[in-house]
Amino acid sequence: MTQRINYMEHSPEFLNKMMALTNAEKESSIEEKILHLVHIRASQMNGCAFCVDMHIKQAKIHGEGELRLYHIPIWRESTLFSPRERAALEWTEILTKLPEHGVPDEVYESVREHLSEKELSDLTFSIMAINAWNRISIAFKNVPGSADTAFGLTKAGL
Repeated sequence: MTQRINYMEHSPEFLNKMMALTNAEKESSIEEKILHLVHIRASQMNGCAFCVDMHIKQAKIHGEGELRLYHIPIWRESTLFSPRERAALEWTEILTKLPEHGVPDEVYESVREHLSEKELSDLTFSIMAINAWNRISIAFKNVPGSADTAFGLTKAGL
């Protein structure tokens, strides 16, 4: 395998800005439990092994149920998610894989039934952030589990 560059070393100014965006999620109007679902689903869709691994461990540490974690890819068929969680997952999917002609009005209206304007805006920034992290982790082949100790993810017991 070809050794990839260390983007953190070469672009610390951009890394710091990305970290600031990620840290801003702590003040989000979207609850942490939903943010975990969003991070996992976008990472699954993008095929980002590093981020799937990390966000599943974070969700587990914060009390997410194991069966719900298994059901994230099949959330449409699962009965384990609330209407609000479903709206967040639908918005995640549509923004992660944008349709050729943008977000259809019916999807927007469906999601808006469950999220305020502020919540929809905050959620959109969270989806933008995880998609950016996915792209950098995929581009530079971050190894799943390689940051567990640094990020305190060993507490997940996985």
